[in-house]
Amino acid sequence: MPWSRAIILVDMNAFFASVEQHDCPEFRGRPIAVTNGLQGTCIITSSYEARAYGIKTGMRMREAKTLCPDLIQCGSRPQRYAEVSTNIMSALQSITPDIEVFSVDEAFLDITHCQKLYDSIEAVAQLTKEVVFEASGVLCSVGVSGDKTTAKYAAKLNKPDGLTIIHPKDAEKRLSDVNVTELCGIGKGVGQFLNSHGVYCCGEIKKIHQNVLAKRFGQIGRRIWLMCQALDPDKIITNAKPPKSIGHGKVLPPNTIDKDVLQLYLLHMSEKVAARLRKHDMQANQYFIGLRSNDKWIGGKFKTAYATNDGATLNHLCRKVIEDHWHNDKIFQVQVTALNPKGIGYQCDLFQHSTENQDKRNKVIDSINEQYGEFTLAPARLLDRSSMPNVIAPSWKPSGHRKTI
Repeated sequence: MPWSRAIILVDMNAFFASVEQHDCPEFRGRPIAVTNGLQGTCIITSSYEARAYGIKTGMRMREAKTLCPDLIQCGSRPQRYAEVSTNIMSALQSITPDIEVFSVDEAFLDITHCQKLYDSIEAVAQLTKEVVFEASGVLCSVGVSGDKTTAKYAAKLNKPDGLTIIHPKDAEKRLSDVNVTELCGIGKGVGQFLNSHGVYCCGEIKKIHQNVLAKRFGQIGRRIWLMCQALDPDKIITNAKPPKSIGHGKVLPPNTIDKDVLQLYLLHMSEKVAARLRKHDMQANQYFIGLRSNDKWIGGKFKTAYATNDGATLNHLCRKVIEDHWHNDKIFQVQVTALNPKGIGYQCDLFQHSTENQDKRNKVIDSINEQYGEFTLAPARLLDRSSMPNVIAPSWKPSGHRKTI
């Protein structure tokens, strides 16, 4: 009998590491760790062979080597991961058109309306795994249930290369003993709030009224209350939502106190954010400019005189932040983020500053860089920018504004 709602979550297994092992046969069956270039010291992800030694994402290579002296370090190749992800997401269209690309290595499939095309839920789940492997050469784990949250929980139960089906009629019972923080979307803060009301496992969620969560967290609070009962009402979102922010950040050498280095990194991020805004015909007049020290972010939210997507204007704002807010603190990360970007066609200030010449110059720069590669034409100072490779955005998707490296 068909389910009233059937959701599949496809979760790639140690995706970046799996792609490296696929492309380099000598890495197969061996512990590998992917870092941001060979000079990177922090592990982005690792193979399951490495995880068996206790190696985790975020661990420093020096520590990881003490756990596994034979660990192989691989420099990340974001363009390659994006290519493989695009192939996977495109291939999944053969299963159903109702797909939500959740991240570079995860996707939700709503098969509710196409169940009759397949012999059973098990059959379509197995077919999904085969389609992914044929498109990419790497394995995935699949979870199936009647809502997104339970399907995502199911997908992680039997990794790697797992297939877990939780029938909707059994889902609430299956979740009853699961810690609330094991569900996607319930982080430490929400978990502590639930704990303070005597809710530790999903089965205890009815100890509190839905309105208690709604009052504290708004609409997401109501959703959390239902998620814990395997009744997540969230629908599959097939189109990427407009961005609430567009930003880029970079890790610096530890304890950087050289002003010129800080300005160089912020210039680099300013140009990347500006180019990305222009690529999607967007601009903003509020930006987060941040310098990360050991215990705090220095900087904050700042406004430009008018909405802009010009790198030089952003860099001027960054320099002002350094002058006004930085007092020789030791810095290890910088961030430049456009907040609430809008389409260029939206209604602007009656006295909007003219940027005609600026726009013409940027159009030429973008055209050249698109044809010959990022920063082929750029401020001269960027010739000395960090050699650290780009990384793939966590929310990368194969279309729209999220498709950035």
